[in-house]
Amino acid sequence: MDAPPAGPASVPGALPRRVHLGYALGSLATGAFGTVPGLLLLPYLTDTLGVAAGLAALLVLGPKAWDVLVNPVAGRISDRTGSRWGPRRPYLLLAGLALALLFAGIFAAPFGTERAAGAYVAAAFLATATAFAFFQVPYVAMPAELTEDYAERTRLMTWRIAVLALAILVSGAVAPIVVTAGGEGLAGHRWMGLFVASLIAVGAVGAFAGTRAAPTGQVRGSEPTLRAQLAVAGRNRAFRALLVCFVVQSAGVATILAGVNYFADQILRDPQTGATLLFACFVGPALLVMPLWTRIGARVGKLRALVAASLLLVVGVAALAAAPLVPAAAVYPVVALVGAGYAGQQVFALAMLPDCISWDEARTGRRQAGVFTGIWTAGETLGLALGPGIYGLVLQLSGYVSSDTGTAAAQSGTARLGILLGFTVIPALLVAAPLILLRHYDLPAAPDTGADQPVVAGTRTHEPPGRGVTTS
Repeated sequence: MDAPPAGPASVPGALPRRVHLGYALGSLATGAFGTVPGLLLLPYLTDTLGVAAGLAALLVLGPKAWDVLVNPVAGRISDRTGSRWGPRRPYLLLAGLALALLFAGIFAAPFGTERAAGAYVAAAFLATATAFAFFQVPYVAMPAELTEDYAERTRLMTWRIAVLALAILVSGAVAPIVVTAGGEGLAGHRWMGLFVASLIAVGAVGAFAGTRAAPTGQVRGSEPTLRAQLAVAGRNRAFRALLVCFVVQSAGVATILAGVNYFADQILRDPQTGATLLFACFVGPALLVMPLWTRIGARVGKLRALVAASLLLVVGVAALAAAPLVPAAAVYPVVALVGAGYAGQQVFALAMLPDCISWDEARTGRRQAGVFTGIWTAGETLGLALGPGIYGLVLQLSGYVSSDTGTAAAQSGTARLGILLGFTVIPALLVAAPLILLRHYDLPAAPDTGADQPVVAGTRTHEPPGRGVTTS
């Protein structure tokens, strides 16, 4: 599977609706895996296995950090894969099914709650993260090869983010319910692992089958070595700016996610339904505002829309710092505001990525979407890993007390303050700070990229409102 293959190549025009939906189904897998470990793995370690918060943070961070190394390799391998299904689709099926099986294994708990249990979770999570890399990287690479049309990429991402929001809603809201229905503790988490594994399997098979009608085209060469490919990606300044911004913002979002259970238990004082309600309020509005974000992006451009969505997310998260002073009923509408901002932040960042890839391909004539998306998903994975790590460190520093009973222990006022700050102020800073980097999102002019760019005086453009071109 090392010879340069025939596979999908960028094609202009609209895609069939079945390809939109089929591709989007893959977000059932990415959404479930991106959500549930960030939501439940840290509290599983601290409140069921009795692992200290600081050590639990390291156990969650380590396997995800490993993916930073694996993802670019997975991208290069998929770039050079030849099959009758194209270079990406085989991984949707094979890596996706492996991901489902391994995910169930994370929560199998064959060693009970002894010290070996923590080591087992780390090893199982490492294997699962590796399988996820080989699913996610080819999956994220596909849009740049499916169409060259600027608006069509936004539509494709809108479908994907809509299903992603649904996956987050179902996995994030239902998983805690399954834990409770399964008897809490080890037994409840085993049932939850099987439930989420089934969602992942449905998403993987659905994406594989649903993209069978995706367009394919001629062979396009890639750089001969991984080092050369990484160097090419590094020279794309717009890609670098977007990547760093998205990674830091992902860490902020993941910090929120890691704190949901703790926030529901200790701040809202609702351990039974609080986490589920938070998730419903976070994701439900995201589904409703997706068409609105699409129209906003078409009017002002993806870059400005990304900044606006990020700021909306920041304002909402910062406002949650007042949660101890207001009734719980007043918290949930603010969480809905956060969800609306999150939806736009995801849509536009992911829609801008193919623009960076397409410009680079037009410049070099080489197909290396897998390398770009390998680096991208490595960064995203790092951000998603840093979130629980940051939150676990905050818990450790604030004196959080772990438990091996399946129920959170009583916490001090200092610990509760740490829970609150880790859920509000810290993620707000992480989402807001990297927006300044988007000043460097300035793709040079290239045929049919349709990318968001600042207009330089004296330059002519016929781009839609909110987009311009610049020369370099």
